Amino acid sequence: MSAESTGSRGFTYWRLRFRAWRGNRPFWAGLFTLLGSVPIAYLPYADVRLGNITIAMATTAGAGSLIIGLLLATLGLTMWFHSIVRVFAGVAAIILGLVSLPISNIGGFLVGFLFSLIGGALSISWAPGVPRDESGEDEGEGGAAVSEDAAVVPGQRPEGGTDLHVTEATTQANGGRNSAG
Repeated sequence: MSAESTGSRGFTYWRLRFRAWRGNRPFWAGLFTLLGSVPIAYLPYADVRLGNITIAMATTAGAGSLIIGLLLATLGLTMWFHSIVRVFAGVAAIILGLVSLPISNIGGFLVGFLFSLIGGALSISWAPGVPRDESGEDEGEGGAAVSEDAAVVPGQRPEGGTDLHVTEATTQANGGRNSAG
């Protein structure tokens, strides 16, 4: 009895689904922004105990640090689930990262600051990919692939190319003769 017959899906199926989901959105930008929110929000409320000594990193702007951290986490999730507003989310993440420097223990000891800046920059620079056809060539206006049934007019060169490209449709239209040469 195979795994497919029982209806259970294996690790490969979920890995490929996650890969497809991750490829359609600024995944790394959201992840860096989420990672940047943790030290910014947590460190002002954290305390370290060394034996009987308690070291607290509390600041007077602890509420501001928490708000900045929560907003950065929200922006990171927004980058994942509403990628249409990725530019706004990226700019907002950069601004909040900069604001965290004076408010939240030097931006979560520079770790949260750097992660939120990197996440914001990745979000601004991310662009959706161009879908590919079965042969692996790009489809779309910028890198338009010549389809198998598209005829090329003799004497004209394809866009961006230097050689004359004759497709199967051109050969069939000419009764099996190659019109290019």
